[in-house]
Amino acid sequence: MKIEKTDLPGVLIIQPPTIFEDFRGEYVEIYNKDLYQVGGIQVDFIQDDISISKKNVIRGIHGDAITWKLISCLHGSFYFVVVNNDPTSPHYKKFVSLTLSDNNKLQVLVPPNHGNGHLVLSDTAIFHYKQSTLYERKSQFTIKWNDPDYGVWWPISNPILSKRDQ
Repeated sequence: MKIEKTDLPGVLIIQPPTIFEDFRGEYVEIYNKDLYQVGGIQVDFIQDDISISKKNVIRGIHGDAITWKLISCLHGSFYFVVVNNDPTSPHYKKFVSLTLSDNNKLQVLVPPNHGNGHLVLSDTAIFHYKQSTLYERKSQFTIKWNDPDYGVWWPISNPILSKRDQ
């Protein structure tokens, strides 16, 4: 397992502990509590969620004050953004971005007070995330995808959005 820090403290890029390929296909171990804890990730994940979206859909930027998330792309590819939404942080309104895909198999650890969003780049993509809390809609914040105060760059100007994300 390889763990890389980003410009936002607490936001980590992770190469899963086991990636195996042979003539039959692939095997990827996307989470092993013991190995992640040895790697310094002491989060107790209690809920797993998946969203499936089509090309040019942006989901997010959403988050809350208490939830850790471990994000993976199980199929396809998406442009992924993490935004610091903690007004007490010197990194407030700063963001990091990268592409997650079923080819690179990277994961991103997103800490509390950070929002995340993604733009689907492939025909479809399957977004998987582990959460340290049960989902509670009323505690969530939403940052508009193109809010000029945050200045998040997206490789699209006219995405498909939900009412919440408009």
